[in-house]
Amino acid sequence: MKALLTAVAMSMMIAVPSAFAQSPAELNDLEIAHVAYTADNIDIRYAKIALEKTQNAEVRKFAETMIRDHTAVNEQALALLAKLGADPQDNFLSKTLNENADKIAGELNALSGAEFDKRYAENELGYHKAVNDLVENAFIPNIENAEVKALFQAGLEIFKVHEGHAEMMVGALN
Repeated sequence: MKALLTAVAMSMMIAVPSAFAQSPAELNDLEIAHVAYTADNIDIRYAKIALEKTQNAEVRKFAETMIRDHTAVNEQALALLAKLGADPQDNFLSKTLNENADKIAGELNALSGAEFDKRYAENELGYHKAVNDLVENAFIPNIENAEVKALFQAGLEIFKVHEGHAEMMVGALN
């Protein structure tokens, strides 16, 4: 019975809505989860474009890594949400990410060859820097559920490695 009450309390703790959130630090755990899921899907989208367009072996390898790692993190996140009986919540930040992603995907699709590779690498570096900073400095300190926080901490370690790889890729392509 105590385990059941703990599970219900955890679900309630992360389900408190924050409809009036104006900054990333004000988002509740379910909104944060949706932003992360959205960000992962965007990076998968960019990687799929790279696989269609690049002839560069390193860019291809990086894109394959993005698809593999971001898909795995999303699967873990969805499994945790299912365990907690919760659904991610759309919000201003996830909507903004999707709007910006449409613009960037359009830019990437308009490029080819070395010009594409360079733009993709630069975008990946900037994207990972921005998302990692957001996760580390706004999300993790404000996540209330311990399991959700642990998932974000583990994901951040992976995505910092991605940032380092993107930085090396940018350097190699310049």
